[in-house]
Amino acid sequence: MTTDLSAPARRSTTTAGRGNSPRPPFGVSAVSVLAVLIALFSLVPLGYVAYMTVATGWDTAVGLILRPRVGELLLNTLLLMAATIPLCLLLGVAGAWLVERTKVRGHRVWAVLLAAPLAVPAFVNSYAWVTAIPSLGGLGSGILISTLSYFPLVYIPAAATLSRLDPAIEQSAAALGLGAWRTFFRVVLPQLRIAMTGGALLVGLHLLAEYGAFAMIRFDTFTTAIMTQYQSTFNGAAGNMLASVLVLFCLLLLLAEVRSRGTARYARIGSGVQGKALRLPLHAYQWPAQLFLLALTALAFGLPLVYVIRWILAGGADIWTASEFLPALLTTFSYGLAGAAATTVVAFPMAYLAVRHPGWFSKSLELSNYVTSSMPGIVVALAFVTVSIRLVPGVYQTAGLLVAAYVLLFIPRALVNLRAGLAQAPKELDEAAQALGKPPLLAFIRVTLRLTAPAAAGGAALVFLAIANELTATLLLSPNGTRTLATEFWSKSSEIDYAGAAPYALLMILLSAPMTYLLFQQSKKVAGQ
Repeated sequence: MTTDLSAPARRSTTTAGRGNSPRPPFGVSAVSVLAVLIALFSLVPLGYVAYMTVATGWDTAVGLILRPRVGELLLNTLLLMAATIPLCLLLGVAGAWLVERTKVRGHRVWAVLLAAPLAVPAFVNSYAWVTAIPSLGGLGSGILISTLSYFPLVYIPAAATLSRLDPAIEQSAAALGLGAWRTFFRVVLPQLRIAMTGGALLVGLHLLAEYGAFAMIRFDTFTTAIMTQYQSTFNGAAGNMLASVLVLFCLLLLLAEVRSRGTARYARIGSGVQGKALRLPLHAYQWPAQLFLLALTALAFGLPLVYVIRWILAGGADIWTASEFLPALLTTFSYGLAGAAATTVVAFPMAYLAVRHPGWFSKSLELSNYVTSSMPGIVVALAFVTVSIRLVPGVYQTAGLLVAAYVLLFIPRALVNLRAGLAQAPKELDEAAQALGKPPLLAFIRVTLRLTAPAAAGGAALVFLAIANELTATLLLSPNGTRTLATEFWSKSSEIDYAGAAPYALLMILLSAPMTYLLFQQSKKVAGQ
C-alpha cells in the first residue's frame, strides 16, 4: 500500500506544484483570502469597542469608567468569579475523580448524570431556583446558580483526562512511598492542569457573558448593566464604556489561561501499551461519595427539571397552545439550522489552513476568531447594531445579520471539530485522487469532504445547541416579531408567568440533552474509549 501511494504522491508535486501538500479545491491563495476575510469580519466587534472608546474621547471615557457604578459592577464581577471558579474546579475535579478513579457504585450512570446539568440553560436554572426560593437574590444566589450551571465545563475535560492518564506514573509514586492523597496532589492533579485551566476559562467567560440568570435574581454584573443601559438609552456612551471594560476582562482571562497553561509536556512517551487505571476502593467513604454525587446532580439537574414539570402540571393543558409554542419551536429550529450550517461553512477555510498548512499565519487567523467568540453576546450584538445602523441600515434587524452574529459567537465550536476531522483525513488520499486524474474540487468532495463529514456534523450540532439557548444577541438583533424558545421563555418569565414559560424551558432542555450527551461522548472518544 505504501508503494502504491508513494508514486502518485511524487507525481502530484508536478501537477500540484506545491510539494507535499495536495492542491485545495480552489487553490491555497483562494482559501487564504477567504480565511483572511473571515478573520477581518470576526474582528468587527473588537474594532467597534476600540472605535467607540476613541470616539467617546479620553476625558469622557475616563469619567464614565471611573465612577462608583463601575466600581460596584467590578466588585460584583470579581467576587462572583473569585468564588464560582474555585467551586466549579472543586466540584468538577472531585466528580471526575470519583467516577473515573474509584470504585463508586454506579460510576457509569453518575458519569452521565454529572454532565447532564449542561443541558439546562443557566437562566432556566435560575428560573427554577427562584420558583423554589422566591427570596433568592444577590451575590450568594449568583454563586449558587452559576456554580451548579457551569461545573460540568470543568468535569467533562477533567474526566476525559483522568480516563486516559497513564497509571504507571501513579504506580511509580506509590512505589516510592507516597500515599493515596499525596499521590493525588503531587502526581494526578498536575496532570489535570490543561483540563482545569481550560475549564476555568470557559466558566469565567460564561460568567462574564451571562445575562438572564443574573437578571432573574436581581444581581448586577457588567452584562446586565450593559443591557439595562442599552434598553434605557439605546446604545449610549455609558453602555459602550461598560462593554470596553467587559472586553478587557475577556482578554485578561484569555491571557491568564495561556500563562497558566504552562509549557510542560503531558503526552505519554516511550514504548509499550498504556495500562488500565486501577480504581481505588472507597470502603467507609462509599456512602458519603454516593450522597455527594446524589446531592450535586439533584441540585444541578433534578431541581430545575422538577420545577419545570411542576409548573407544566400547574398550568395544565391550556399552556400547551400550539399556536404559541410551535412558531417559537420552528423559528428556533430554523435559526439553529441556518446558523449551524453557515458557521460550519465559514469555519472550513481556517480549519483547512490550520491542518494542511500550519504556521504562524493560520494560527493568527484562528486566534482572531477565539478572541471574538470570547466576547459576550451583548458586546457582539451592540457592535452589529451600531455598524449596521451607521453603514448598512438595510440589514439591521434582519435574519441575515442575526445569523452572522451567531457565526462569530460560535465559530470555535465548529472550528475545533473540523480541525480534528481534517487531521484524521490523510492528505495522501487527496493527492492520490488528484494524481489519478480527478480535478482538485472533485477529489476534495469525494475524499476530504466525505471523511470530514462526521466531524462537521458534530460541530454543527454543538453550534445548534448554542443557538437554541442564546438570549442576548437574539433579543437585540432579531427581526421584529421574532419568537424563539429562549426569547419566549424570557418574555413570559419576566412577566412572572412561570406556568406559561415552563413549556419553553422543557423544550430547551429536551433539545439540549442529546447535544450534551454527544459532547460527553466526544470527550470520551478523544480519550480513546
